Amino acid sequence: MAELLVPRDGMTLTRDTTLAPGVYFLPRGIEIAADGVTLDGNGATLIGADFHGQGIRARGRSGLTLRNLRAERYFHGIVLEACPGARLIANTVTRTREIDANDVFLDIWRGRDDAYGAGILMVDCDDGVLEFNDLRHQQNGLLVYGGRRLRLSGNNASYNSGFGLGLFSSSDNWIENNTADFCCRVYQITREGALVERYHNGADAAALVMMGDCCRNHVKGNRLRGGGDGLFLGGFHKDLIRMPCNDNVFENNDGSWSPNIAFEATFSARNVFRGNRADACNYGFWLGYSSETTVVDNVIRDNRIAGVAIEHGHDNVIERNTFERNRAGASFWVNARPAFLTHFPECAESTRTTVQRNRFEDNGTAVKVWTEGEPDRPRCRDFVVRDNVLRGNAADVVLDGVRDAVVERNS
Repeated sequence: MAELLVPRDGMTLTRDTTLAPGVYFLPRGIEIAADGVTLDGNGATLIGADFHGQGIRARGRSGLTLRNLRAERYFHGIVLEACPGARLIANTVTRTREIDANDVFLDIWRGRDDAYGAGILMVDCDDGVLEFNDLRHQQNGLLVYGGRRLRLSGNNASYNSGFGLGLFSSSDNWIENNTADFCCRVYQITREGALVERYHNGADAAALVMMGDCCRNHVKGNRLRGGGDGLFLGGFHKDLIRMPCNDNVFENNDGSWSPNIAFEATFSARNVFRGNRADACNYGFWLGYSSETTVVDNVIRDNRIAGVAIEHGHDNVIERNTFERNRAGASFWVNARPAFLTHFPECAESTRTTVQRNRFEDNGTAVKVWTEGEPDRPRCRDFVVRDNVLRGNAADVVLDGVRDAVVERNS
Protein backbone atom coordinates (compact mmCIF):
# COMPACT_ATOMS: atom_id res chain seq x y z
CA MET A 1 0.00 0.00 0.00
CA ALA A 2 1.32 3.44 -0.95
CA GLU A 3 2.51 5.66 1.86
CA LEU A 4 -0.03 8.36 2.68
CA LEU A 5 1.19 11.95 2.80
CA VAL A 6 -0.09 14.58 5.21
CA PRO A 7 0.07 17.73 3.05
CA ARG A 8 1.89 20.86 4.19
CA ASP A 9 0.95 24.39 3.22
CA GLY A 10 2.80 25.57 0.10
CA MET A 11 4.51 22.22 -0.51
CA THR A 12 5.87 21.10 -3.90
CA LEU A 13 5.33 17.61 -5.30
CA THR A 14 7.65 15.92 -7.82
CA ARG A 15 6.49 12.30 -7.58
CA ASP A 16 3.30 10.26 -7.38
CA THR A 17 1.50 11.02 -4.13
CA THR A 18 -1.56 9.83 -2.25
CA LEU A 19 -2.81 12.15 0.48
CA ALA A 20 -3.90 11.01 3.90
CA PRO A 21 -7.64 11.51 4.47
CA GLY A 22 -8.48 14.61 6.47
CA VAL A 23 -9.25 18.31 6.28
CA TYR A 24 -6.24 20.58 5.77
CA PHE A 25 -6.01 24.37 5.96
CA LEU A 26 -3.61 25.20 3.12
CA PRO A 27 -3.88 28.88 2.10
CA ARG A 28 -0.88 28.53 -0.25
CA GLY A 29 -2.06 25.21 -1.65
CA ILE A 30 0.12 22.59 -3.35
CA GLU A 31 2.30 22.94 -6.47
CA ILE A 32 3.14 20.08 -8.82
CA ALA A 33 6.62 20.60 -10.28
CA ALA A 34 7.39 17.52 -12.38
CA ASP A 35 5.98 15.75 -15.43
CA GLY A 36 3.88 12.61 -15.16
CA VAL A 37 2.89 13.07 -11.52
CA THR A 38 -0.29 11.43 -10.21
CA LEU A 39 -1.85 13.13 -7.19
CA ASP A 40 -4.59 11.08 -5.54
CA GLY A 41 -6.46 13.16 -3.00
CA ASN A 42 -7.90 10.00 -1.45
CA GLY A 43 -10.80 12.13 -0.20
CA ALA A 44 -8.61 14.73 1.52
CA THR A 45 -10.12 18.23 1.64
CA LEU A 46 -7.96 21.31 1.09
CA ILE A 47 -9.28 24.57 2.55
CA GLY A 48 -8.20 28.02 1.35
CA ALA A 49 -8.30 31.34 3.14
CA ASP A 50 -11.01 33.87 2.31
CA PHE A 51 -11.31 32.82 -1.34
CA HIS A 52 -7.74 33.73 -2.27
CA GLY A 53 -5.03 31.65 -3.89
CA GLN A 54 -5.05 28.29 -5.62
CA GLY A 55 -5.60 24.86 -4.14
CA ILE A 56 -3.58 22.82 -6.67
CA ARG A 57 -1.44 24.42 -9.37
CA ALA A 58 0.96 23.36 -12.10
CA ARG A 59 2.60 25.16 -14.99
CA GLY A 60 4.40 23.69 -17.97
CA ARG A 61 4.01 20.06 -16.80
CA SER A 62 2.79 17.21 -18.97
CA GLY A 63 0.92 14.01 -18.26
CA LEU A 64 -0.44 14.96 -14.85
CA THR A 65 -3.28 13.06 -13.16
CA LEU A 66 -5.35 14.69 -10.41
CA ARG A 67 -8.06 12.54 -8.87
CA ASN A 68 -10.21 12.24 -5.78
CA LEU A 69 -9.28 15.72 -4.54
CA ARG A 70 -11.57 18.05 -2.63
CA ALA A 71 -10.94 21.80 -2.42
CA GLU A 72 -12.91 24.85 -1.36
CA ARG A 73 -12.58 28.51 -0.38
CA TYR A 74 -9.86 29.33 -2.93
CA PHE A 75 -10.01 31.85 -5.77
CA HIS A 76 -9.37 28.92 -8.12
CA GLY A 77 -9.49 25.38 -6.82
CA ILE A 78 -7.27 23.77 -9.49
CA VAL A 79 -5.12 25.76 -11.96
CA LEU A 80 -3.25 24.17 -14.85
CA GLU A 81 -1.31 26.29 -17.35
CA ALA A 82 0.39 24.82 -20.43
CA CYS A 83 -0.07 21.28 -19.10
CA PRO A 84 -0.75 18.93 -22.03
CA GLY A 85 -2.28 15.52 -21.46
CA ALA A 86 -3.67 16.27 -18.00
CA ARG A 87 -6.31 13.98 -16.52
CA LEU A 88 -8.69 15.37 -13.88
CA ILE A 89 -10.89 12.59 -12.55
CA ALA A 90 -13.57 12.60 -9.82
CA ASN A 91 -12.48 15.77 -8.05
CA THR A 92 -14.85 17.95 -6.02
CA VAL A 93 -14.18 21.69 -6.08
CA THR A 94 -16.73 24.10 -4.66
CA ARG A 95 -17.21 27.46 -2.94
CA THR A 96 -14.53 29.30 -4.90
CA ARG A 97 -14.48 33.07 -5.35
CA GLU A 98 -17.75 34.71 -6.43
CA ILE A 99 -18.48 38.31 -7.32
CA ASP A 100 -21.21 40.07 -5.39
CA ALA A 101 -24.77 39.08 -6.14
CA ASN A 102 -27.34 41.27 -7.88
CA ASP A 103 -25.17 44.27 -8.84
CA VAL A 104 -22.83 42.81 -11.50
CA PHE A 105 -23.76 41.96 -15.10
CA LEU A 106 -21.23 39.33 -16.14
CA ASP A 107 -18.46 40.04 -18.67
CA ILE A 108 -18.54 37.11 -21.07
CA TRP A 109 -15.34 38.35 -22.72
CA ARG A 110 -13.26 38.50 -19.55
CA GLY A 111 -9.73 37.37 -20.42
CA ARG A 112 -7.47 34.68 -19.08
CA ASP A 113 -5.25 37.12 -17.18
CA ASP A 114 -8.22 38.38 -15.18
CA ALA A 115 -10.36 35.27 -15.11
CA TYR A 116 -13.27 35.00 -12.73
CA GLY A 117 -13.01 32.61 -9.82
CA ALA A 118 -13.73 28.99 -10.70
CA GLY A 119 -13.48 25.42 -9.55
CA ILE A 120 -11.01 24.55 -12.32
CA LEU A 121 -9.05 26.98 -14.53
CA MET A 122 -7.14 25.60 -17.52
CA VAL A 123 -5.01 27.81 -19.79
CA ASP A 124 -3.36 26.51 -22.98
CA CYS A 125 -3.88 22.88 -22.02
CA ASP A 126 -4.34 20.40 -24.87
CA ASP A 127 -5.25 16.71 -25.13
CA GLY A 128 -6.63 16.42 -21.60
CA VAL A 129 -9.49 14.52 -19.99
CA LEU A 130 -11.93 15.84 -17.37
CA GLU A 131 -14.35 13.21 -16.11
CA PHE A 132 -16.82 12.95 -13.23
CA ASN A 133 -15.75 16.15 -11.48
CA ASP A 134 -18.22 17.86 -9.14
CA LEU A 135 -18.03 21.62 -9.73
CA ARG A 136 -21.29 22.86 -8.23
CA HIS A 137 -22.19 25.78 -5.95
CA GLN A 138 -19.81 28.59 -6.92
CA GLN A 139 -19.66 31.22 -9.64
CA ASN A 140 -18.00 29.16 -12.36
CA GLY A 141 -17.40 25.44 -12.55
CA LEU A 142 -14.79 25.13 -15.30
CA LEU A 143 -13.02 27.86 -17.32
CA VAL A 144 -10.89 26.82 -20.31
CA TYR A 145 -8.79 29.31 -22.28
CA GLY A 146 -7.04 28.09 -25.41
CA GLY A 147 -7.80 24.40 -24.87
CA ARG A 148 -7.67 21.92 -27.76
CA ARG A 149 -8.72 18.30 -28.04
CA LEU A 150 -10.04 18.11 -24.49
CA ARG A 151 -12.62 15.51 -23.51
CA LEU A 152 -15.18 16.66 -20.93
CA SER A 153 -17.51 13.89 -19.82
CA GLY A 154 -19.77 13.20 -16.87
CA ASN A 155 -18.96 16.40 -14.98
CA ASN A 156 -21.55 18.26 -12.89
CA ALA A 157 -21.32 22.06 -12.91
CA SER A 158 -24.86 22.86 -11.78
CA TYR A 159 -26.15 25.59 -9.46
CA ASN A 160 -23.45 28.11 -10.29
CA SER A 161 -24.08 31.85 -10.47
CA GLY A 162 -22.02 32.42 -13.61
CA PHE A 163 -20.83 29.83 -16.11
CA GLY A 164 -21.20 26.12 -15.61
CA LEU A 165 -18.67 25.28 -18.32
CA GLY A 166 -16.85 28.17 -20.01
CA LEU A 167 -14.70 27.78 -23.13
CA PHE A 168 -12.78 30.65 -24.69
CA SER A 169 -10.77 30.35 -27.93
CA SER A 170 -10.96 26.58 -27.49
CA SER A 171 -11.44 24.21 -30.42
CA ASP A 172 -11.70 20.54 -31.38
CA ASN A 173 -13.02 19.52 -27.97
CA TRP A 174 -15.55 16.80 -27.12
CA ILE A 175 -18.13 17.83 -24.49
CA GLU A 176 -20.44 14.94 -23.69
CA ASN A 177 -22.95 13.91 -21.01
CA ASN A 178 -22.21 16.73 -18.60
CA THR A 179 -24.78 18.45 -16.38
CA ALA A 180 -24.86 22.21 -15.82
CA ASP A 181 -28.40 22.92 -14.67
CA PHE A 182 -29.62 26.18 -13.11
CA CYS A 183 -26.55 28.33 -13.74
CA CYS A 184 -28.21 31.70 -13.42
CA ARG A 185 -28.10 35.02 -11.56
CA VAL A 186 -30.08 38.26 -11.35
CA TYR A 187 -28.92 41.80 -12.00
CA GLN A 188 -30.70 44.70 -10.36
CA ILE A 189 -31.46 47.30 -13.02
CA THR A 190 -33.03 49.96 -10.81
CA ARG A 191 -31.50 51.37 -7.69
CA GLU A 192 -32.34 49.71 -4.42
CA GLY A 193 -35.32 51.34 -2.81
CA ALA A 194 -36.90 52.50 -6.05
CA LEU A 195 -40.67 52.51 -6.07
CA VAL A 196 -40.63 49.74 -8.68
CA GLU A 197 -37.48 47.62 -8.78
CA ARG A 198 -36.51 45.86 -12.01
CA TYR A 199 -34.13 42.94 -12.44
CA HIS A 200 -32.53 41.13 -15.36
CA ASN A 201 -32.91 37.41 -14.86
CA GLY A 202 -29.77 35.81 -16.26
CA ALA A 203 -27.23 38.65 -16.51
CA ASP A 204 -25.22 36.62 -19.08
CA ALA A 205 -24.88 33.58 -16.85
CA ALA A 206 -25.12 30.34 -18.83
CA ALA A 207 -24.75 26.61 -18.50
CA LEU A 208 -22.27 26.42 -21.39
CA VAL A 209 -20.36 29.45 -22.67
CA MET A 210 -18.32 29.36 -25.89
CA MET A 211 -16.74 32.67 -26.85
CA GLY A 212 -14.35 33.80 -29.56
CA ASP A 213 -12.79 31.29 -31.96
CA CYS A 214 -14.36 28.20 -30.42
CA CYS A 215 -14.56 25.97 -33.49
CA ARG A 216 -15.14 22.33 -34.43
CA ASN A 217 -16.32 21.33 -30.97
CA HIS A 218 -18.72 18.41 -30.56
CA VAL A 219 -21.29 19.02 -27.80
CA LYS A 220 -23.51 16.01 -27.20
CA GLY A 221 -25.98 14.76 -24.61
CA ASN A 222 -25.53 17.55 -22.07
CA ARG A 223 -28.15 18.85 -19.62
CA LEU A 224 -28.04 22.65 -19.78
CA ARG A 225 -31.38 23.47 -18.21
CA GLY A 226 -32.59 26.53 -16.35
CA GLY A 227 -29.51 28.65 -17.07
CA GLY A 228 -29.44 32.35 -17.88
CA ASP A 229 -28.92 30.77 -21.28
CA GLY A 230 -28.47 27.08 -21.93
CA LEU A 231 -25.77 27.67 -24.53
CA PHE A 232 -24.24 31.12 -25.06
CA LEU A 233 -21.99 31.13 -28.14
CA GLY A 234 -20.68 34.42 -29.49
CA GLY A 235 -18.40 35.29 -32.38
CA PHE A 236 -18.18 39.09 -32.17
CA HIS A 237 -15.95 40.55 -29.45
CA LYS A 238 -17.15 43.53 -27.44
CA ASP A 239 -14.18 45.46 -28.91
CA LEU A 240 -15.75 44.99 -32.36
CA ILE A 241 -13.45 42.16 -33.45
CA ARG A 242 -14.75 39.26 -35.54
CA MET A 243 -13.95 36.02 -33.70
CA PRO A 244 -16.47 33.52 -35.12
CA CYS A 245 -17.23 30.19 -33.51
CA ASN A 246 -17.72 28.00 -36.57
CA ASP A 247 -18.31 24.35 -37.46
CA ASN A 248 -19.54 23.18 -34.06
CA VAL A 249 -22.04 20.34 -33.63
CA PHE A 250 -24.66 20.44 -30.85
CA GLU A 251 -26.52 17.17 -30.60
CA ASN A 252 -29.09 15.75 -28.15
CA ASN A 253 -28.65 18.48 -25.54
CA ASP A 254 -31.43 19.93 -23.38
CA GLY A 255 -31.38 23.72 -22.89
CA SER A 256 -34.93 24.11 -21.61
CA TRP A 257 -36.37 26.40 -18.92
CA SER A 258 -34.06 29.35 -19.43
CA PRO A 259 -35.51 32.78 -18.64
CA ASN A 260 -33.82 33.85 -21.89
CA ILE A 261 -32.54 31.46 -24.58
CA ALA A 262 -32.00 27.72 -24.72
CA PHE A 263 -29.38 27.89 -27.51
CA GLU A 264 -27.82 31.21 -28.52
CA ALA A 265 -25.25 31.22 -31.32
CA THR A 266 -24.44 34.52 -33.02
CA PHE A 267 -22.02 35.94 -35.60
CA SER A 268 -20.87 32.47 -36.61
CA ALA A 269 -21.21 29.96 -39.44
CA ARG A 270 -21.78 26.31 -40.26
CA ASN A 271 -22.95 25.26 -36.82
CA VAL A 272 -25.28 22.27 -36.59
CA PHE A 273 -28.05 21.86 -34.00
CA ARG A 274 -29.45 18.34 -34.17
CA GLY A 275 -31.86 16.52 -31.89
CA ASN A 276 -31.84 19.06 -29.07
CA ARG A 277 -34.68 20.08 -26.75
CA ALA A 278 -35.51 23.76 -26.32
CA ASP A 279 -38.68 24.18 -24.26
CA ALA A 280 -40.20 26.92 -22.09
CA CYS A 281 -37.71 29.76 -22.68
CA ASN A 282 -38.09 33.21 -24.21
CA TYR A 283 -36.42 31.83 -27.33
CA GLY A 284 -35.58 28.25 -28.19
CA PHE A 285 -32.82 29.24 -30.64
CA TRP A 286 -31.48 32.76 -31.11
CA LEU A 287 -29.12 32.69 -34.10
CA GLY A 288 -28.59 36.33 -35.04
CA TYR A 289 -26.14 37.01 -37.87
CA SER A 290 -25.68 33.29 -38.39
CA SER A 291 -24.95 31.75 -41.78
CA GLU A 292 -24.94 28.24 -43.20
CA THR A 293 -26.39 27.00 -39.92
CA THR A 294 -28.53 23.86 -39.74
CA VAL A 295 -31.33 23.37 -37.18
CA VAL A 296 -32.64 19.84 -37.66
CA ASP A 297 -34.70 17.28 -35.71
CA ASN A 298 -35.08 19.44 -32.59
CA VAL A 299 -38.09 19.63 -30.25
CA ILE A 300 -39.07 23.27 -29.65
CA ARG A 301 -42.08 23.86 -27.41
CA ASP A 302 -43.79 26.47 -25.24
CA ASN A 303 -41.36 29.33 -25.86
CA ARG A 304 -42.67 32.72 -24.86
CA ILE A 305 -41.44 34.73 -27.88
CA ALA A 306 -40.16 32.39 -30.61
CA GLY A 307 -38.92 28.88 -31.21
CA VAL A 308 -36.24 29.93 -33.72
CA ALA A 309 -35.26 33.57 -34.23
CA ILE A 310 -32.68 34.73 -36.79
CA GLU A 311 -31.97 38.37 -37.57
CA HIS A 312 -29.75 39.19 -40.56
CA GLY A 313 -29.02 35.54 -41.27
CA HIS A 314 -28.35 33.87 -44.59
CA ASP A 315 -28.03 30.39 -46.08
CA ASN A 316 -29.62 28.68 -43.08
CA VAL A 317 -31.72 25.49 -43.03
CA ILE A 318 -34.55 24.76 -40.57
CA GLU A 319 -35.65 21.17 -41.16
CA ARG A 320 -37.65 18.34 -39.54
CA ASN A 321 -38.17 20.15 -36.24
CA THR A 322 -41.25 19.99 -34.02
CA PHE A 323 -42.63 23.44 -33.11
CA GLU A 324 -45.49 23.36 -30.62
CA ARG A 325 -47.25 26.09 -28.63
CA ASN A 326 -44.67 28.81 -29.24
CA ARG A 327 -45.81 32.41 -29.59
CA ALA A 328 -43.98 32.30 -32.93
CA GLY A 329 -42.54 29.17 -34.45
CA ALA A 330 -39.72 30.44 -36.70
CA SER A 331 -39.00 34.16 -37.21
CA PHE A 332 -36.58 35.80 -39.66
CA TRP A 333 -36.02 39.51 -40.18
CA VAL A 334 -33.74 42.46 -40.80
CA ASN A 335 -33.71 45.47 -38.50
CA ALA A 336 -34.63 48.99 -39.59
CA ARG A 337 -31.33 50.32 -38.23
CA PRO A 338 -28.95 47.37 -38.02
CA ALA A 339 -26.07 47.88 -35.64
CA PHE A 340 -23.36 45.63 -37.05
CA LEU A 341 -23.33 45.97 -40.84
CA THR A 342 -20.03 47.84 -40.87
CA HIS A 343 -18.46 44.66 -39.54
CA PHE A 344 -20.81 42.18 -41.25
CA PRO A 345 -21.71 43.68 -44.65
CA GLU A 346 -22.63 40.22 -45.96
CA CYS A 347 -25.53 40.25 -43.48
CA ALA A 348 -27.25 43.34 -44.89
CA GLU A 349 -30.12 41.13 -46.04
CA SER A 350 -31.82 38.07 -44.62
CA THR A 351 -31.63 35.64 -47.49
CA ARG A 352 -31.42 32.12 -48.88
CA THR A 353 -33.09 30.36 -45.98
CA THR A 354 -35.02 27.10 -46.22
CA VAL A 355 -37.78 26.04 -43.80
CA GLN A 356 -38.89 22.56 -44.76
CA ARG A 357 -40.42 19.34 -43.45
CA ASN A 358 -41.12 20.77 -39.99
CA ARG A 359 -44.25 20.29 -37.92
CA PHE A 360 -45.82 23.52 -36.63
CA GLU A 361 -48.73 22.94 -34.27
CA ASP A 362 -50.69 25.37 -32.08
CA ASN A 363 -48.24 28.25 -32.43
CA GLY A 364 -49.23 31.89 -32.68
CA THR A 365 -47.55 32.33 -36.06
CA ALA A 366 -45.81 29.32 -37.56
CA VAL A 367 -43.37 31.11 -39.92
CA LYS A 368 -42.86 34.87 -40.17
CA VAL A 369 -40.38 36.73 -42.38
CA TRP A 370 -40.26 40.53 -42.42
CA THR A 371 -38.30 43.66 -43.20
CA GLU A 372 -38.55 46.00 -40.23
CA GLY A 373 -39.40 49.69 -40.60
CA GLU A 374 -40.10 51.37 -43.94
CA PRO A 375 -37.21 50.39 -46.21
CA ASP A 376 -36.82 51.56 -49.79
CA ARG A 377 -36.83 47.90 -50.84
CA PRO A 378 -37.42 44.49 -49.26
CA ARG A 379 -34.32 43.20 -47.57
CA CYS A 380 -35.56 39.66 -46.99
CA ARG A 381 -35.39 37.46 -50.07
CA ASP A 382 -35.05 33.95 -51.44
CA PHE A 383 -36.92 32.15 -48.67
CA VAL A 384 -38.29 28.66 -49.25
CA VAL A 385 -41.10 27.38 -47.01
CA ARG A 386 -42.12 23.94 -48.21
CA ASP A 387 -43.43 20.54 -47.15
CA ASN A 388 -44.26 21.65 -43.61
CA VAL A 389 -47.19 20.36 -41.57
CA LEU A 390 -49.22 23.30 -40.28
CA ARG A 391 -51.88 22.55 -37.65
CA GLY A 392 -53.83 24.83 -35.34
CA ASN A 393 -51.64 27.92 -35.70
CA ALA A 394 -53.26 31.35 -35.45
CA ALA A 395 -51.37 32.22 -38.66
CA ASP A 396 -49.38 29.79 -40.77
CA VAL A 397 -47.02 31.83 -42.97
CA VAL A 398 -46.62 35.62 -42.85
CA LEU A 399 -44.34 37.42 -45.33
CA ASP A 400 -43.90 41.20 -45.03
CA GLY A 401 -41.31 43.02 -47.12
CA VAL A 402 -40.07 39.78 -48.70
CA ARG A 403 -39.24 39.07 -52.34
CA ASP A 404 -38.52 35.94 -54.34
CA ALA A 405 -40.08 33.62 -51.77
CA VAL A 406 -41.39 30.13 -52.51
CA VAL A 407 -44.21 28.77 -50.33
CA GLU A 408 -45.35 25.36 -51.53
CA ARG A 409 -46.66 21.93 -50.57
CA ASN A 410 -47.41 22.85 -46.96
CA SER A 411 -50.42 21.13 -45.45
